[in-house]
Formats: sequence, structure tokens, C-alpha cells
Amino acid sequence: MQHKVIDVKDVVIRFSGDSGDGMQLTGSLFADASAYFGNEISTFPDYPSEIRAPQGTVAGVSGFQVHIGSSAIYTPGDYCDVLVAMNPAALKSNVKWLKPNATIIVDTDTFDEKGLEKAGFQTNDPFTELKIKNRNIIAAPITTLNKDCLNNCGLDPKSGLRCKNMFALGICFFLYNMPLKHTEEFFRKKFSKSPEMIDMNNKVLKDGYNYAGNIQAIADTYIVKPSKQKPGIYRNINGNRAIAWGLMAASEKSGRPLFCGSYPITPATGILEELAIHKELGVKTLQCEDEIAGICTSIGASYAGSLAVTTTSGPGLSLKTEALGLAIIAELPLVIVDVQRAGPSTGIPTKTEQTDLNQALYGRNGESPVAVMAPHSPSHCFSTAFYAAKHAMEHMMPVIILSEGFLGNGSEPWRIPDMKDYPSVNPPIVHELEPDEPYFYPFKRDPETLVPRWALPGTAGLEHRVGGLEKNHKGAVSSDPLVHEQMVEERAKKIELLAREIPLQKVIGEEEGDILMVSWGGTYGHMLSAESQLRSQGVKVGLAHFDYINPLPRNSEDIFKRFKKIIVFELNSGHFANYLRTKFPQFTYLQYNKIQGQPFIVEEITEAINNLVK
Repeated sequence: MQHKVIDVKDVVIRFSGDSGDGMQLTGSLFADASAYFGNEISTFPDYPSEIRAPQGTVAGVSGFQVHIGSSAIYTPGDYCDVLVAMNPAALKSNVKWLKPNATIIVDTDTFDEKGLEKAGFQTNDPFTELKIKNRNIIAAPITTLNKDCLNNCGLDPKSGLRCKNMFALGICFFLYNMPLKHTEEFFRKKFSKSPEMIDMNNKVLKDGYNYAGNIQAIADTYIVKPSKQKPGIYRNINGNRAIAWGLMAASEKSGRPLFCGSYPITPATGILEELAIHKELGVKTLQCEDEIAGICTSIGASYAGSLAVTTTSGPGLSLKTEALGLAIIAELPLVIVDVQRAGPSTGIPTKTEQTDLNQALYGRNGESPVAVMAPHSPSHCFSTAFYAAKHAMEHMMPVIILSEGFLGNGSEPWRIPDMKDYPSVNPPIVHELEPDEPYFYPFKRDPETLVPRWALPGTAGLEHRVGGLEKNHKGAVSSDPLVHEQMVEERAKKIELLAREIPLQKVIGEEEGDILMVSWGGTYGHMLSAESQLRSQGVKVGLAHFDYINPLPRNSEDIFKRFKKIIVFELNSGHFANYLRTKFPQFTYLQYNKIQGQPFIVEEITEAINNLVK
């Protein structure tokens, strides 16, 4: 058989198995190796909703999807070219994501009577039962082969079993002509104190690679050539880490120490974990026993002069709202990071949605507006966190970052920036009384920005009263109705004035015409891909993807005027669409919504637009 190496523009690989099978690690290693090779990448970890589901059941299937390309890619892919199914449940739960000519790699050792029964199959022929046709199936006894390859290594059976995912990874490396060097280096660093583990994993990886090279089931292999990237130093980064690094960068630029008080909650825990390992950069973290304690410690740190941060997800944001009101009325800088997840209450904590926008905008008592920003990609989380911290400190107000599980856990290549390209951060810290002040007036405002000053505790002569009661400009508690109204208006106006500093909204594609697609947050990649497909089909559409939600960019109304129809795409029931109706009621907003704990599929978006065009 003549072996051919075929160039392909891009490929989507989905690794799938039990949550204990190491699918997240396996997918991450393939992604890292691809990034090292020079490919564009986008990843999507898909954790099981029932994290403690019985082994071998559909409910306990864990997945990790990797999309690699030789040119720019914007999503982890909708459907996969390769599915690695380590058990029958993984095959069953992911068959709907297969492309028509996909390759399926299965561990046949798990496709026994017991495994098929746990996965809910009615027959002993899962492929026929699932109506899988015209697919290249690589059926390998991976568990047995893994055991044989470690037979004389002295490893206990349980530890040896954990290596089997590396065998599957080796097959994938062969299939796409991927070098093993980077992954071998990973093993050397990870298991530096256990040399035997280095040898075990490397051996299994190479055996998987060699096995693939000697079986007839793989007639051709493929290669995704490196992309032409802007020169610089790149690394693969996920959204949670990018947020942590963006906050640290803002801390350095401002000269203010960084403090994070948080309760660990899925899927935001990674931010707290990342900040906790950077004590050498002056970062202080406090893992609190509940959400309220987390934000209250951060408010205290803000009052004391720190760049204060608290991280959470939707249920935690609900608990933090009373304390957030204190930060609003005290006009203290605070960054609240909400990595959104699906559902009310506990909901579906491992699944992604955009269902906290209403809560971010309106979820507090009284007139309590806050600035709201939303990153659009894992790497964009860095800039979002940086500017959220900058706005919070320079304007003396809380800022909410609405990230998503899709962004927090997803990753992509990131060009490490030169911090000279980022602006300075200048908090309005005051060191002494102004000449016309008999004593310190804590809410005396800059007439242009309405920003009060930041007086740090212990500064002689700047003593003032703090707390949640309404105060006048001099800092005295006031129940005067007119004073209250004035302070409410000034706090809101301060956020509105931020619009003068944020970028104008851009339109991708058609600048005017028939249809404007509108979106925000983590839907960006899918929206951009859909817009590109539609324009290639001759459909004249523009895309306005909003990173700033409150305030909106000052040219938003002008953009809406230029299009006949506006359709808003969101992973919720229409939060942003309804918000736009309050801001610009003169326009009609059509909606396309999805609330399934899953990101959009590009096909869904293009179909919605095509139906609108008809």
C-alpha cells in the first residue's frame, strides 16, 4: 500500500472518555504540541455535567476538542474529523459531532458486554446501532497494548492504566505527522522527581505512534502546516490564566499591590489558583470559606489601597451583590470576574452560557450601576482584565468582567505583548489636603470625570467616614433627598463618561446595508466564522461584536442606523437584545437564542441569517 502524506488546511480532533481517563490532559498535550509546531489552535474542554457519574456511563463522559489550522481559526470547530473514543459511552455521546468522513479511534478492550451495557447499548454492535457508516474506524486494543508495553516496568496496574491515553495520543501524532519532542519534554518536567514515570509515558507514547505506523487501517496521514504568524514569543493560554496575568500587569503598571479574595467555584477557580502562585510579584490571595467573605475581604483591601479582585461564577455573583452595593456607594475600585456557567442555582456548572448579563447590569438593590465588560476570546481575556482594572482604579468604581466557561477553560496561541504597548494606570491617590479644604472631602469630584479621590488609610489629615450609608460630598452621612438623588446621578454619570475613553465600536464586513449581526462575549469566534461564510456566499452582512456593555461605545447608535435589520445572537433568552431596546428603542432587534449549555454552531448562525434573507 502506497502511503501518502496529505496537506490539509485544518483539522478538528475530539478526545473523549471517562472523566478519569485523562482526556483533558491528552487534548491539552496535542494542543500544546500543535502550538509548538506553529499551528493556529483553539480548544474546548467539555467536562461532564455529573462529575461523579458512574464510570463507563454517558453522563460521565469527558471530552476535549482541539481545532488546529495553517491559517487563522476562530472556534474549536463544530464537528470533528477525528474522534478518539476510549469507551462505548464516549462513542455514543459524541457520534452526533462526527463529520461525514471522520476517523474514529476506539479502544476495543472497553467494548465488551459490560462496557456496552453501561453505555446503554441494546446490541453488541454499537456501530450499526448508532448507524455509523462511511467512517474510517481504527479499532485497537489500547488497554491490552498499553499493559503489554509496561509489562516489565514494575508499575502498579492502576498507575499503568493511566498511561493508556498516551497510547491513543501517539496514534493521533502519527496520523497528523506531529513531532513527539515537545510532549517528551513535558514529561521530563512534570515527572522530574519520578524518572520511571518519564520512561513509562514516553514508551507508551512511542508505542502508540509506532503501532499506528504498522497497521493497515491508516492508509494516508495528514499534515497541517505551520501558520504565518507575526514575529514574537507565543504561548498557549486559556482565558482564566490570561485574566490573572492581565490583572498582574495592571497591578505593575499602577504601582498598586494586587489582592484577590475569592471562594473557589467552577469554572473560575483557575484564576485564584494562578494568582496564588505569583507571590514573588507581590500578589496576595485569600481563599475564603464563602462568596460573601471573598468580596468583603477584597473591598477591605481596596480601601487599604490595593488593586482588589474577587472571582466567581453566577451563583457566587448572586451572593456578592449586597457587598458589591457597598463598593458602589463607597466608590472604591474593585474588579469582579464572573466566569459564567449554565443554569440557575447549581445548574450545570461545567457547561457554558451567557445568562448572567441581566444580573451584572441590574442584580442589586437601589440605583447601583456598574461598568460591565466581556472578553471575546481566551487571549483577549488578558486585555479585558488589564483595562477593567485600569477603569476601576482610575474611575473609582467596581467593574464586572463577564467571562464564560467556554473562554476560561478554552485556549489559543497568544503573542506575549510588550507592556510598553499598554498605557499607564494612574489611580487618583491623594496624599494631602487641597488648599481650600478645612478637612478631607472624600466625595469631592473631578469636574470633568466626576471621579473622587482615593485616600489611603493612615494618611495624615485624610481621615474620613466609611460605610454603606448615603453621604454628601463632604463625607457626612446625609438623608437629604436631594443629596441622595445627586449622588445617585453622579455615580451613574461617572460610568457614562467612561465611554469617552473606550474604543469606538467596529463593524466587521459590510459597514452598512441589509443585515447587522450583533453579539458579545465568547460567541465572537463563531460569529466571525459565520460572517465570513455568509459573505463568501454573497450575503451582505456586517458584524458588531461588543466588548463593552456598560457603557456602550459612543458610536453604537450610529452603527445601528446604517442597517435595515439587526439580529442579536446570544447564549441566553435575549438579555443583550432587551438591554439594547432600553438604550436605543427606535430600532427593532430580532433575536437568535440558545440555552443548552453549549456554544453556537456556525451552521446555526448562517441558517438564521439565510432564513432572514429569504
